[in-house]
Amino acid sequence: MQELYRIADVNFNRAREGLRVVEEVQRFVLGDSVRIAELKALRHRLSALEEDFPGGRAGLLASRDIPGDVAALVPEHRMRKDVFSLAAAGWKRAQEAVRVLEELSRGLDPELAYRFKELRFALYAAERESALHSAPPGRAAAFERVRLYLVAGRGDTEGRPLAEVVRAAVKGGAGAFQLREKNLDTRELVTLAAELREITSAAGALFLVNDRADVAAAVDADGVHLGQEDLPLEAARRLLGPAKLIGVSTHSPAQAREAWERGADYIGVGPVFPTVTKPEAGAVGLTLVSQVAAEMSVPFVAIGGIGLSNIREVAGAGARRVAVVRAVAGAADVTRAAAELCQVIYEYWGDS
Repeated sequence: MQELYRIADVNFNRAREGLRVVEEVQRFVLGDSVRIAELKALRHRLSALEEDFPGGRAGLLASRDIPGDVAALVPEHRMRKDVFSLAAAGWKRAQEAVRVLEELSRGLDPELAYRFKELRFALYAAERESALHSAPPGRAAAFERVRLYLVAGRGDTEGRPLAEVVRAAVKGGAGAFQLREKNLDTRELVTLAAELREITSAAGALFLVNDRADVAAAVDADGVHLGQEDLPLEAARRLLGPAKLIGVSTHSPAQAREAWERGADYIGVGPVFPTVTKPEAGAVGLTLVSQVAAEMSVPFVAIGGIGLSNIREVAGAGARRVAVVRAVAGAADVTRAAAELCQVIYEYWGDS
């Protein structure tokens, strides 16, 4: 039991230290009072869990054995290139430590273990919000976690409410949702977007609007996705500011490279396979997916005709994330469909 307490003590310290690093970056570099308040609340939750851990803080302190810790004074050689990478490391340290505490608690107090799990997911969501408010490095970090990207409008849901489908998709693991609606007036579109923004935000998923940077700005979306004939990327950036994501659809190596060089946060690559969503667009096949993966560092989503029957081919070609429409929005069981697609991506790429 003493060894268990030592592990718990170390990880409470790690989690607290990681959050403190992030808080100092928010305080002295970004000056974000909202994020600072959130971080303090997270540290208070951690402290409450420490007090409720079997034996409490006193028991944990009694188990501490610094001379007997063989890793206590091992030199660290990893360099942090800037304060944003420092904050990213702090988030990871806190999240990993809370996961260890969650696992330790399973055999001691299942209810306590569940509280640790709640805190872990709160940390994931807080990291996302923090990243989205820290300009370019933050935008990249926010998108990095996405593996499944749902694109849909009301006509893609087999008659079900779009909000219901989106809620089920993010529950199944969709990390981003793009609202693509071509037949609503602006007022109706803003109303729908605001509702979906609330759903995705509560689930810790990104919310983007297709084409309409003005609507994205109106509902404080996480970003906008642009087609080749839509608003120029630079104009969208002026409208949305430095903290929002801008994605661009690309259908050739030249378009992909141009979008990358002009500052797109991510690109869509496709359509990989023929798709009923855009029957007029010729499929680019897996070759373009492999080429972008090998030659460009810009994050990308493979899109177009992707489903459970061919997603392994797409992942094998180098796609770490895929965008789908009918494979999830049109599925009988939306949550299960999303989870199955995510599982394949994780089988290939894990959390990397």
